[in-house]
Amino acid sequence: MTRHRPGSEPSGHIPVGEDRWPLVAVAGLLSFVAMLDMNIVNVALADIAAGLHVSAGTAQWAVLGYQLPVVALLLPMGRRLDGVGTRSAVLFATAGFGLCSALAAAAPWAAWLITARLAQGAFGAALFVLMPVLALGSVRPELRGRAMSVPATLGPLGAVTGPAVGGLLLDHLGWRSVFLVKIPFCLLALIVARLTMPADGGPRLPDRRSAADAALVGSGVAALLLALTLAPDDPRWLLLAPAAVPVLWWWLRGPGGRPVAGVLRAAGLLRAHAAVLALAAGFAAMHYVVALHLRRDDGVSATTTGLTMLAFPLGMGLAGPLGGRLADRYGARPVAVTGAALTAVGLLLLVPLGQEWAPSQVAWRLELAGLGMGLNGGPAQALVMGAAPPGRTATVGSSVQLARSLGFTLGPALATAAWGLAAGDHGPTAGLALAAGAACLAVPLLALRGRGRGRGPEPADAATADAKCTGAATADAKCTDAATADAKTTDAATAAHDR
Repeated sequence: MTRHRPGSEPSGHIPVGEDRWPLVAVAGLLSFVAMLDMNIVNVALADIAAGLHVSAGTAQWAVLGYQLPVVALLLPMGRRLDGVGTRSAVLFATAGFGLCSALAAAAPWAAWLITARLAQGAFGAALFVLMPVLALGSVRPELRGRAMSVPATLGPLGAVTGPAVGGLLLDHLGWRSVFLVKIPFCLLALIVARLTMPADGGPRLPDRRSAADAALVGSGVAALLLALTLAPDDPRWLLLAPAAVPVLWWWLRGPGGRPVAGVLRAAGLLRAHAAVLALAAGFAAMHYVVALHLRRDDGVSATTTGLTMLAFPLGMGLAGPLGGRLADRYGARPVAVTGAALTAVGLLLLVPLGQEWAPSQVAWRLELAGLGMGLNGGPAQALVMGAAPPGRTATVGSSVQLARSLGFTLGPALATAAWGLAAGDHGPTAGLALAAGAACLAVPLLALRGRGRGRGPEPADAATADAKCTGAATADAKCTDAATADAKTTDAATAAHDR
């Protein structure tokens, strides 16, 4: 087999016997930390407001200051990181994320805290892009399902366990501890990445065009997120949503957006992205409705509500590793479809419960839905990333992370609207019906094969086709030549689309 010098391996190519599972663990660890930060600060907002002597609305920017740049900068960050060495990018983003956590914990006033959180969100966007890229490039193609299941499972687990961990820290160590808790994880990831990853070129500052693209798409996505996040409390925020449309359309038709759209069309990934968004929206809507109804309407204690909600991540954690193994054996698409269908069944079973919910009745249905999400996460990620054209893995990784993040934001907003529009006491049922409908929509979107332009194997078969190329030196050379020709085909298709 052809050997490559450190740092010169083609994207997605790992020689036999040289799988770097510690790097897959780093991808999972960073995924857990980045998603944990999405929710862990929520429980500390009242204490932050009291500690810094600010209003609740000002304290809320400790959360929004992180979430907005994370989602708004995903696509520009993906375009930028396609041309940067993975090792230098991981080290830089992880170090910056940990440093901003320390600065946020040390904040003497609100402006300091919000600035630190905005900077941390920018580093978080880089981490979200790098996680699937790191997992994809650390193992051979035939092990992609197992590798991708690690960050795909640990990330949502971080999001779900964030409030519980935050509450525990808040009760014993104060609000500053919710920022400090992430630093040991960042240090561990830095040490493993530095010792394990081959050296590459250092980080490069963005050029003027990259900065302009980031400002354009970032402002559009930020306006959309603010509208969705703040509208339940004040419907006037919805006026921001239409303002985002012309900005995003301008970016999509410009030199920054056209290559992204061209890559997704050429790889046949639009349906898969829509399925990821639908499942994320269904999960987020369900989580919002169940927690609110149990706590507020049924009068269930906070402890019982928390234990009931943990049934979902428990099922997801149990099924995540299994989903990766099944995907490597039977293919990513059938396992991803099965997981989505199981999630849809679990959510559909919640709808007929009516008004009186017993925690035990809710828990087993949540565990069933969690098992489905665990089966779906890694295979769906492997399906998408395995279809990425050579040299475009960061772009595809950023787009799928954006779809998932928009789903997490869109789900509670839609559930709130459905709850408000429902007559009488049927609000929870309406919200759960919406969540189940979103999950059901993901099943045919994943089952139908996308039609790509300029691509060879269909996304579901990409890992298998790559695996067949790893047996001998001659086969390896043919695989490398095919990847080069494929990259040229994709670049030609993108250039033609740009013109």
